[in-house]
Amino acid sequence: MEASFTSQQTYIDEFSSVEYLKTYYDPGHGKLSEWMQFVLQILHGVFSSGGVGGDTIIDIGTGPTIYQLLSACEVFNNIIVSDFLEQNLAELKKWLKKEPGKFDWTSCVKSVCELEGNRISCEEKAEKLRSKVKEVLRCDVLKKNPLDPRTLPPVDCVMSCLCLEVSCKDMDSFYNALTNLKVLIKPGGHLLLLSMLNGSYYSVGDKYFSSLPITKEGLEKALRDAGYDILETKFTAQNYQSEVDIFSADTHYFVHARKPV
Repeated sequence: MEASFTSQQTYIDEFSSVEYLKTYYDPGHGKLSEWMQFVLQILHGVFSSGGVGGDTIIDIGTGPTIYQLLSACEVFNNIIVSDFLEQNLAELKKWLKKEPGKFDWTSCVKSVCELEGNRISCEEKAEKLRSKVKEVLRCDVLKKNPLDPRTLPPVDCVMSCLCLEVSCKDMDSFYNALTNLKVLIKPGGHLLLLSMLNGSYYSVGDKYFSSLPITKEGLEKALRDAGYDILETKFTAQNYQSEVDIFSADTHYFVHARKPV
């Protein structure tokens, strides 16, 4: 199936954060366990290598998820999370404040603790992440300042998972989004992108949402055209099979790029 481009208003009106978490991340039943393993292993390697770290990281398009932040909390003093949707921010706050009905990320936290050699318990790891998240902000990657109306000093690193492809209608807007993110990064600072290639849609409940079917070549060209230096890439075919057609992407990708000094 194909989904016409999903407007911001449609997301506001129809995207269910709870259904999204249930569909893709529910322990034992989620459809993105392969993706989770890819992200957790990649980010553990990136942040434990010593090449990326500093004072502040901004996660753009955090969604209602925290898995992508679990390794970052070891090497950054301040984590700023952000999303376009208020319902996603509400789910994040529920987990950060340990409120009733928060999503259970225990199995994910356990996986990261194992990658890190079980130096601390799962409970300690979760509390460490909570203590490092300093702000929960609204963002829009289509704006020249994605955190408008807030203006923050440029940071050491910007990260984004599964965000740009669903926000952008075409390659021009994808290029513009990459350019907009540069505003947030210090000269010499890092951009970490993790997402999927060749996907045109994904579903949440009975709703379908569009995704920009970006290719490896298109991704790398957009980054270079936007003025980034590409330091590392990784592309891995995803093997998830399902009788239910819930998303169409076929490759996981990771890009580590840098804003020139």
